[in-house]
Amino acid sequence: MADEVGFMMSPCVKKTWARKACTPIVPYRNRWQKKVSVLGAVALHAFSGKIDLLCDFYPDRYVRGEEAASFLHRVLAEYPTGPIDLVWDNLAAHRAPIVKEVLAEHPRLKLHYLPPYAPDLNAVEGVWCLTKHHRMANHTIDDLDRLHEEAKKHLSEVGNDQSLLRSCFAAAGLALYQPRAQ
Repeated sequence: MADEVGFMMSPCVKKTWARKACTPIVPYRNRWQKKVSVLGAVALHAFSGKIDLLCDFYPDRYVRGEEAASFLHRVLAEYPTGPIDLVWDNLAAHRAPIVKEVLAEHPRLKLHYLPPYAPDLNAVEGVWCLTKHHRMANHTIDDLDRLHEEAKKHLSEVGNDQSLLRSCFAAAGLALYQPRAQ
């Protein structure tokens, strides 16, 4: 399951705890709308049940057809054999002519599109939520390179935690294959 997310320079402000009469303040400069776009996928290995998190980062760029095609090439390189079924939403970039060219060149790659307005069916949305709205909430980052590094760090932490990735699948209502113990 794949999708994209944007990590903005302006923070996702959340409630937090503070000492009585000491209102927390999140200082940030909101002069720019710079962001780090990320195209990512949670990949379930069919026989082992292991889950990978693949992410491509695009600092100060939007995800367009070229980025989507590049991500598909990355997925193909990461999984060089066997069929690949990729599920994502109906973003225009996912249906771009360059994406269709990649599909024509690689028949083992099949795209499946989610119904409109159904992000709750996409397991990678849980990864974005854990990272953007929890681990990076209330950040005070005002440098694009630092924002990029923080997003990479937190996504790597989530991607290395199989129990968190499994919970993202469960939250999307997806059953996972459990290999039998030998």
